[in-house]
Amino acid sequence: MAAVSETIVREFFELHGFFVRQQRKYVPHKKSLDEAIDFFVIHPEPQPAPGPLPFVLDSGNLRALASAVVVVKGWHTESFTPGRLSHAPEILRFVEPKVFQKAARAFGVGGTPAKVLVVPELPQDAAVREQSIALLRGRGVDAVISFRVMLTDLIGQVEISRNYQKSDLLQIIRILKIHGYFKEPQLELFKTRRAKPGSS
Repeated sequence: MAAVSETIVREFFELHGFFVRQQRKYVPHKKSLDEAIDFFVIHPEPQPAPGPLPFVLDSGNLRALASAVVVVKGWHTESFTPGRLSHAPEILRFVEPKVFQKAARAFGVGGTPAKVLVVPELPQDAAVREQSIALLRGRGVDAVISFRVMLTDLIGQVEISRNYQKSDLLQIIRILKIHGYFKEPQLELFKTRRAKPGSS
């Protein structure tokens, strides 16, 4: 599952014009400091935002990100919550100064890249969501982006008239589109749920 999740993340960032570099292709025998980082991404022509970088990123504000170290957590069966972090504190190991600085040196980064965490989903409950965001901010994470956002973009951008021979992921999405599995009503499933007017 880790390889599939990383493929989704790589394709998403490349779709938006980022250069993506992976630390290594093999699985080390022993855990090391740089193992906590999955990717380094850099955009050759970032578009500075008028204000601070939003904490919850989407495709509309992604270009404001000039460079980042990216960590992928692709559980896909549960959202990120404070409880999840308490059971797996190593999730945020990449924000520790020693780990981050070692990764930055390994990638040859100039300046200070953002620390971006890719999560399956943030909680739907507003209070728990804000609690989760506050916790991540407090621990040093600069931004998060969900797989829902990434998959929505990838599905929306793939054209059935094109042959994506160089990307297994995009080719699979294309085939599913050809056979009618991703029609517009089904794409609604990938969009952020909004509360109905008048609901509390």
